[in-house]
Amino acid sequence: MKKNSTKYIKNLPPKGTADWMPEEFRIRKYIFDTFRKVCISFGYEEYLTPTFEKSEIYKAKSGEDVGGKELMIFKDKVNREFALRPEMTPSVIRMITRIYNNQPKPIRFFSIANFFRNEKPQRGRNREFWQLNYDIFGSKSIYADVEIVKMALEIMFAFLPKEKINQKDYRPFVIYINDRRVLTHFLKESVAVNEGDMEEIFRILDKRNKIKKEEFEDRLKKEKLNDKQIQQIDSFMQGNVPLDDEVSKELKQLLEILKQEGYEKWIEFKPSLVRGFDYYNGIVYEVYDNAPQNNRALFGGGRYDGLGKLFGDYNIPAVGVAPGDETLKLFLENWGLLENLEVEENTTYYIPIIEEKTKMYLSKISKKLKQENNIVVEGLEKQSLTKSLEFANKKNIDKVIIMGSNELEKKQYIEKDMKTGKQNVIIL
Repeated sequence: MKKNSTKYIKNLPPKGTADWMPEEFRIRKYIFDTFRKVCISFGYEEYLTPTFEKSEIYKAKSGEDVGGKELMIFKDKVNREFALRPEMTPSVIRMITRIYNNQPKPIRFFSIANFFRNEKPQRGRNREFWQLNYDIFGSKSIYADVEIVKMALEIMFAFLPKEKINQKDYRPFVIYINDRRVLTHFLKESVAVNEGDMEEIFRILDKRNKIKKEEFEDRLKKEKLNDKQIQQIDSFMQGNVPLDDEVSKELKQLLEILKQEGYEKWIEFKPSLVRGFDYYNGIVYEVYDNAPQNNRALFGGGRYDGLGKLFGDYNIPAVGVAPGDETLKLFLENWGLLENLEVEENTTYYIPIIEEKTKMYLSKISKKLKQENNIVVEGLEKQSLTKSLEFANKKNIDKVIIMGSNELEKKQYIEKDMKTGKQNVIIL
């Protein structure tokens, strides 16, 4: 007997991506709906950009990882190079430069979109992932930075039990805050780092807690820093160097405002916070999970004034943050918060075809129930009452409409509540 020689294609998604079955999609939708609700409550408007851009806009300012080896690149028929978007900031600033001069300021925008990075899949990091991006354009005010941090806090609070938020010892996350200008001033004035070397030094400092100490020091030595300079940097990043009052003025102001507004428990100055993107040039933030089993950054952002100059003579003040779905889902799981998953309030009905001759009446019942904003699942083939009720149980249906020959003869149908077992007879 001959073996089947047909070669089938594997039915798995590409490595680093995922199929979202309905159960998984409900979780993601809950996360996205929460994102959207908070953004709209602060007066932000939703937008979307193309899934791919010219690769040069990411290579210019997204850093050596995201804007380099992690880019998913392709070329069109005339050899122009494009990349699937690995982040939103270059795309949205490109879009903003097209409308900036004709818009009332500040501009508050948000989007929820998918992104792609050619990196090794690992826990909390996939090749395809989704992010919320929310930004303010056109304001240099410290209150723009304050608002962005407050929104990050309110997004996190929206997932937490309301009765626990004000409990003294309840702190499942913290927002670390720093200012790139403070670190730049220290590197120039105290460590004598050249202006031209600053960008590469920042990239190395951003990896300080992600690589071994020996590798960290070796990378700095390759940038011609000596042992004394490396020790100065390490001491500063541990918080052992006093801040220059003038340079750290806005950082201190931000921290003070947030404390006055009652957020002191949730925020913390962290001198070692850098953020990996080259375009950050002011205050930066990072939301960090305090769960021992997931002690990691959840998302972050900061101020990136001047990025608009990539697209012309645009001096656009900008600040924003980008929460992702993968790390946030891990946060919700680790803290047992998925029981907060919002349940659809609409009643769900199942209308099986027990007798073919009742179908016309069932369609009218279905139409009426839908007009009353119920969710209605209609049977497509003839089915016994037993099988109908089994199906309804498996799908967590609230109520089943029962209409057989007897009900048809009496011009009525039965509405069975699957949770209580109660049955109501309804006249057509």
